[in-house]
Amino acid sequence: MADTVIETSALRKEFRSRRGQLRVAVAGLDLSVPEGGVHGFLGPNGSGKTTTIRMLLGLAAATSGSMRLFGTEVPHQLPSVIDRVGAVVEMPKFLPNFTGRQNLELLARTRSIAPARIDAAVETVGLTGRDGDRYKSYSLGMKQRLAIAATLLKDPRLLILDEPTNGLDPSGIREIRETITALGEQGVTVLLSSHILAEVQQVCDGVTIIGNGRMLASGRVEDLLGVSAGHRVVVADPERAAAVLEGVGLAATRDGEALRVETDRPPEDITRTLAAEEIWVRELGPLRADLETVFLQLTEGEALGQAGQAGRDSAPEGGDDA
Repeated sequence: MADTVIETSALRKEFRSRRGQLRVAVAGLDLSVPEGGVHGFLGPNGSGKTTTIRMLLGLAAATSGSMRLFGTEVPHQLPSVIDRVGAVVEMPKFLPNFTGRQNLELLARTRSIAPARIDAAVETVGLTGRDGDRYKSYSLGMKQRLAIAATLLKDPRLLILDEPTNGLDPSGIREIRETITALGEQGVTVLLSSHILAEVQQVCDGVTIIGNGRMLASGRVEDLLGVSAGHRVVVADPERAAAVLEGVGLAATRDGEALRVETDRPPEDITRTLAAEEIWVRELGPLRADLETVFLQLTEGEALGQAGQAGRDSAPEGGDDA
């Protein structure tokens, strides 16, 4: 069994608004993140993700409960493990007229980090060849990758990223996705906090879904998605194929270029039926739910963010995204 890198037990965070109202940002959260790979930490804005991360990093005090990083209690013993932890919770302040490499060199000198780590970090985040450009010329995606490179200078074994694709265009999102995937493959444990479920599904091995500051589900992505009763079929002429399938009692609906055939009959019934009409199957696989569907099912009736729930108004006044 893999070692647990992050563990929280009955973690709770309360605060009072400026009007004196007691509010709950995190409500008895049990979180367990195994070593290695990418773990998604999912929930809508205001669900308690950022508050949880800030407590893990010693940036906010928990009201009650316990937290451990690498088996070490935090925040009391955080100094003993902090060198193994990197985090991008908000965009760091880089010098705009310095190049990306000069910014990293400055950070490395202040932390007594070997210059060789700069080359490794730049290569990992895919900025080789652009590290000599001034920071102010970087796109938002490149700036985010430089922020990740800065955390990699100390060669962390755990990397915590809070909404790293916020505000990025599709190209920037792809770049960050590729960087996160590469880090997971290199053995770094990545905790990826996000509310963009489709994006997370592409990179995460495991996932924890929260709402109103409490855990709703946790496990391997493939286990949470499961397999529905049906098949996804790709053929050259989906309209004709749908008519043929419906003629033998198999309901088929369009799903982009594919057909969704929701049935518990075996896949060979589909291929045999279509082949008899000289319709050849290009692809055939099980229907799977996506994270968005699973999330909506889990949070149905939660009334997220509304008064009367445990995690109501889970962001303190002033705009802190919990």
